Amino acid sequence: MSLRNAMNSGVSGLIAEGRALGVVGDNLANVNTIGFKESRAVFETVLGGAVGGLGTQGSGVRVARVQQLFAQGALLTTSQPTDVALSGDGFFVVQGTLDGITGSFYSRAGQTTVNNDGLLVNPQGLEIQGYAANSDGTFAASPTSIQVPTTGIPPRSTTQITVGANLDAGATTPAAPWDPNNPAATSNFSTSTTIYDSQGTAHNVNVYFRRTAANAWEYHVLANGSEVTGGVAGRNSEIATGTLTFNTSGALQTQASTFGGTVNFNGARPGQALAFNFGTPIGAGGTGLDGITQFGSPSNVNAQSQDGYASGSLTNVRVASDGTVNGVYTNGQVVPIARLAIARFQSNDGLANAGHSLWVATRDSGEPALGVAGTGGRASVVGGALEQSNIDVSQQFVNLISHQRSFQASSKTITTADQMLQELMNITR
Repeated sequence: MSLRNAMNSGVSGLIAEGRALGVVGDNLANVNTIGFKESRAVFETVLGGAVGGLGTQGSGVRVARVQQLFAQGALLTTSQPTDVALSGDGFFVVQGTLDGITGSFYSRAGQTTVNNDGLLVNPQGLEIQGYAANSDGTFAASPTSIQVPTTGIPPRSTTQITVGANLDAGATTPAAPWDPNNPAATSNFSTSTTIYDSQGTAHNVNVYFRRTAANAWEYHVLANGSEVTGGVAGRNSEIATGTLTFNTSGALQTQASTFGGTVNFNGARPGQALAFNFGTPIGAGGTGLDGITQFGSPSNVNAQSQDGYASGSLTNVRVASDGTVNGVYTNGQVVPIARLAIARFQSNDGLANAGHSLWVATRDSGEPALGVAGTGGRASVVGGALEQSNIDVSQQFVNLISHQRSFQASSKTITTADQMLQELMNITR
């Protein structure tokens, strides 16, 4: 009975170690699989029976289960803007039909692309889930498939021009009076910017600054006369003027508009309002130092911007670090499309492997808790990167040798028990 038990124990060792070798082989085969998680064989003893009521006798070993280890994998930077990786706990949510099963799947592999229907999908064609962006800048409350718009975005007319600059405190007032058709000779300093009308047509405008007295300046905004309703080709049209005053420390004290503020570009919507932001004057409760200043150094522009743009076509999709999927357009605009939905489980260990670098929820894992990246313990998102497998190749080779030795030892148990049985058979001869 004991010899038979010894042989059974040896056989169980061969079976268990053979299965464990298969687990190690699977790990090594997937060392370059994006989002792959290491597995390990969990062994347990097999009970042979009670011995005299005083204890139990073992009858070998078996693999109780193959456990997945969800440790973080290293992040690999790629040149693909739609690639995305998770750093921390959580899974991407995808939906669709795979191997005849329709439903939600969960993945750590962030290799996404936009298909011909404009949907963001994974390599199996399953649709990535996220919270769609609303027109007011908020996001939907429930996740849906992320739909990338295929149409362009309309133009936006310029409403505000912001200029940050320094006007030389040592400048002198030009001798000649202001002349819009000879602005360079009748001003001290100028800057130019491009603005857009209601049709998205670009127009170049120039802002000239003229010193009028100590700590006092004028600004004059000129456009090409051929582009303005009522203007004259070859001459400048003045579309706005105003005054700036500074205190003795060079900070902007007041800003006042004296003319204009609207412009009528040919063929565009009339009465386009233009506001000029030169900073927050002290007289308006500001510091007077966040825009135009007057210090004793050469006049120069340090920053300027305007809020209009031409129409644009989608050129790319990019994922930001907060999980926001943005559309990148030819006019330089970056428009939010959605935010990735990230699922978190009570027990990652309870997830069932569905193949294709995907998992499905089970009773053991619990229901997924959906949310956005960086909240509720969920992973942060790294755009333009992928999570590599968490396989340590050197450790796997150590495991390979260990299981091989155990397999050999189990086979030796069988051969030894066989020799003893042979000796027992020889006794009867």
